[in-house]
Amino acid sequence: MVLTGNSANALIDRTALIRNRKRAVARPVEGCDFLAKLALEDTVLRLSAIKRRFVSAVDLNSHGPSMRAALLKSDQIDKVFQTRDPGFVALDGIDAVADNEALPLGPGVADLIVSNLNLQFVNDLPGVLIQIRRALKPDGLFLGNLIGGSSLHELKDAFLTAEAEITGGAQARFVPFIDVRDGGGLLQRAGFALPVADTDLVTVRYSDPVALMRDLRAMGAANPLARRSRRPLRKKVLQRAIEIYEERYRDEDGRIRACFEIISLSGWAPHESQQKPLRPGSAAVSLKDVLQTNGPS
Repeated sequence: MVLTGNSANALIDRTALIRNRKRAVARPVEGCDFLAKLALEDTVLRLSAIKRRFVSAVDLNSHGPSMRAALLKSDQIDKVFQTRDPGFVALDGIDAVADNEALPLGPGVADLIVSNLNLQFVNDLPGVLIQIRRALKPDGLFLGNLIGGSSLHELKDAFLTAEAEITGGAQARFVPFIDVRDGGGLLQRAGFALPVADTDLVTVRYSDPVALMRDLRAMGAANPLARRSRRPLRKKVLQRAIEIYEERYRDEDGRIRACFEIISLSGWAPHESQQKPLRPGSAAVSLKDVLQTNGPS
């Protein structure tokens, strides 16, 4: 079941997400796209390790710099069809606007689909991955990056502690991103062959927590939760969260740390030419014999 941004059970408020992204595009902050650039470089590097040419590729709602330009520069791809989320339509040229939940892709239209730091903000990630797999030609490749659950643990800790002290509870302020163990399982569930999920932790240092929050807002990553509080953040909570953050996560030189996790996903649309695991019991040599032969004498 796909939960749209207007569903009573939706995690992400699509209207709020699009508003946050449009505001970020309208008020750009130099350098705040560093995560998107890192993830883009990772995608290009992983693609370069695959000695294969792709006739048609789709850049699916990638966040940040032009993925299309980077893909075409690789000389592995003939043409790239680029879509953007409605919140980012003001960025560089696009071929189509694509809702995160209902992708404008027919079955078997692409040899390669990439998505850069966008899938963490969908309500039904398994459903979207199924749509991506169906849009790939047999033996087509999907490469994606998304923000992982270990991200911003320092900021989460500071706000949870501050709100517990001042209000006795906690508001819904952070999207519950997946962890790397979920990634491979979700790819398998969506029907991908040879699924792989990797993780990379990036530690960024800021002058203070306010500078970090300013960057998050400039990324379009302000709180988009459907069940977020509509009341303004209490000044006492914000001040106390800043104090806690600086007390617990400030380095000796006075700067504070912020951890971001980038989860990389890859999977292939099934094809008969792909390697397949052996059937249970089909091995020619037993594990017992191997251990007896190679074990200590």
